[in-house]
Amino acid sequence: MKQSEKKTVGIIGGMGPLATCDLMEKIIRLTKARTDQENLHLVVDCNTDIPDRTAAILEHGASPVPQLVRSGIKLQGMGADVLVMSCNTAHYFYDNIVPYFDIPLLHMIRETAKHLKAQEIQKAGLLATSGTLNCGVYREAMKREDIELLTPDGEDQEAVMGMIYQGVKAGRTDLDIRRFERAMEKLLERGAEVLILGCTELPVAVSRYGWDYPVADPTQILAESVVHYCVEIAEIL
Repeated sequence: MKQSEKKTVGIIGGMGPLATCDLMEKIIRLTKARTDQENLHLVVDCNTDIPDRTAAILEHGASPVPQLVRSGIKLQGMGADVLVMSCNTAHYFYDNIVPYFDIPLLHMIRETAKHLKAQEIQKAGLLATSGTLNCGVYREAMKREDIELLTPDGEDQEAVMGMIYQGVKAGRTDLDIRRFERAMEKLLERGAEVLILGCTELPVAVSRYGWDYPVADPTQILAESVVHYCVEIAEIL
């Protein structure tokens, strides 16, 4: 990749910090770079002041929109050609923030739905925050691609939230993981062909515990979309 062709990727991060690092690492690993200089230019705002997205959706908590916009504008000012967000739930606010940017903001959830459609998946299980489940962003994206979406029941959803908030976000590795494992198994028993890791903390958990369930990782899919947008499309142009 020539220096003149190199694109700059702006990552609206901090949601959470480990998930931001996971997205960065996946972008770097997917880039076919033989030298440091051939890697994409990544600029990151690990903005830990962004209010909790689930609390905003379910509990009328502080809106994350002002801080999301602030981060995006800052990254745009740093030379970003394209923006991404390291949080699934934040995409509920996608339409509220894109008018403030002059560059594209790739949509993690829509990219995931298109990926599953290309894999001929007909039924998927969703593991995500209660905010993501309740706001319907995944259901809408999957419906557009004719994919049936299965979600955990009440107790199993509590186990998912526990893994996200009391596990990865809290930095704990001593969490009892059996309830979360059972939640995944129940979705597969109901016919899910794949489990969508619909919170960016969950790929971190899968890596940590070495689970071997069939999963779709939206962070990985978004990273692939970033590389395609910045490298392959740039080469065509």
